[in-house]
Amino acid sequence: MANTHEIREPDHRTIYRFMRTLFSAAQLSPECAIITLVYLERLLTYAEIDIVPQTWKRIILGAILLASKVWDDQAVWNVDYCQILRDITVEDMNELERRFLELLQFNINVPSSVYAKYYFDLRSLADQNDITFPTEPLNEDRAQRLEAMSRLCEDKLIDSNRNGFKKWSSLDSIPLTRQSAAILS
Repeated sequence: MANTHEIREPDHRTIYRFMRTLFSAAQLSPECAIITLVYLERLLTYAEIDIVPQTWKRIILGAILLASKVWDDQAVWNVDYCQILRDITVEDMNELERRFLELLQFNINVPSSVYAKYYFDLRSLADQNDITFPTEPLNEDRAQRLEAMSRLCEDKLIDSNRNGFKKWSSLDSIPLTRQSAAILS
């Protein structure tokens, strides 16, 4: 039987606490949050998926997982998220990542112009609501870094997809036990 808190639509404070917990525990950058938003909107557009009370955590987790691998220098591995969220296994995280990539049609490239649009939209929204906006504007160096990281990750995906989609190599040798399903549904 499902918990009642999983059936109710979460309010913005619940979603914020979930994301803040992940960002804090994984020490993710504010820029990673912008990339996460890009991936969430792409998922909603490409896959025509609705975020519902039963899936919102998995959808957000999938977007954060990919964003952290594309943006942050010290990417958080799937096994690290399992230590933060104790009710999910590495196998489930791998499946979530694979499914999320498929639904994004492997489009993880974030051009600096797209990042800048999201940055300024979020900054305007923060200003309108008297909220502190924690990140700096995208400068040329960071823009080049973003595009290079996006292209590198996308190239790796294309190469691995040609040979059949493969898990991220850092997790290939970890023994897995199945506890809970963490796929987008």
